[in-house]
Amino acid sequence: MNDMDRRGFLKGTAGALAAAALMPGARGAAAGLPKPTDMRTLGKTGISCSYLGVGTGVRGSAPGITAQSMALSGSEYVGMLEHAYRKGVRYFDLADRYGSHHYMSEAMRRSIPRDEVMLLSKVWSREPDAVRRDLERMRGELSTDRIDVVLMHCVRNGEENWPETLRGAMDVLAEAKAKGHIRAHGVSCHSLQALERVPDEPWVDVVLARLNPFGVNMDGPPETVAGILKRARAAGKGLLGMKILGEGKPEVVSKMEESFRFAAEVGVDAMTIGFIGTAQMDEVMGRMAPPA
Repeated sequence: MNDMDRRGFLKGTAGALAAAALMPGARGAAAGLPKPTDMRTLGKTGISCSYLGVGTGVRGSAPGITAQSMALSGSEYVGMLEHAYRKGVRYFDLADRYGSHHYMSEAMRRSIPRDEVMLLSKVWSREPDAVRRDLERMRGELSTDRIDVVLMHCVRNGEENWPETLRGAMDVLAEAKAKGHIRAHGVSCHSLQALERVPDEPWVDVVLARLNPFGVNMDGPPETVAGILKRARAAGKGLLGMKILGEGKPEVVSKMEESFRFAAEVGVDAMTIGFIGTAQMDEVMGRMAPPA
């Protein structure tokens, strides 16, 4: 898995955030860019979400579905989701593999109105029958009749021909969309070859891609990835960026305004960033929308 290691993010970014805050002009670097709470529309889907989405991925402690190793307790995790909502975040990035559905469900039960947020999740299975079963279970775990966006999770090396080899699973997602069980479908890419197929694949409503100007934990050179995503945007796909902070690498976090500007120039509709706690979330949101 290449999901964000939150504990590593925390350790790696604590010093970088402190150092960056002291840099002359750092607070003004993101001026003029979308604010984290700006509401955006995903391509031609008609689905709205905040520019910033809270990622919920952690590195799994075992390869099975929902296996995870969490640095936060359940109550702390739910509290962080509620804090994000109170701060204006309306996009929550989930996945079957993360084991985060029940935390989101609890947060919605406690305080987050379901109809005010976009829920994105991802299926790991590739076999059509397994995808169908997973979708039903996932809706139950989230206590919702409809998931806004569902992606094929981590389409990677060896799956370059996914529009052909994964067509059965894709058809299941299309069927779920026709039934109103999901609103949009697409792919989460972890391979340049897989990403290259996105712009010309009509089935893709939304793509989640690794993106930063430093090439850290990305599928290819930043300019190559940016070119593919601009083609996808021109084709009406919804664009979501991830690894904006390079999985918390200090050399990226210390220059996060450059990452925010690069993502905006590429034209992402929204971006996912994972956090280990509310203080870290507040710091990053402040850097995305510095005071005038």
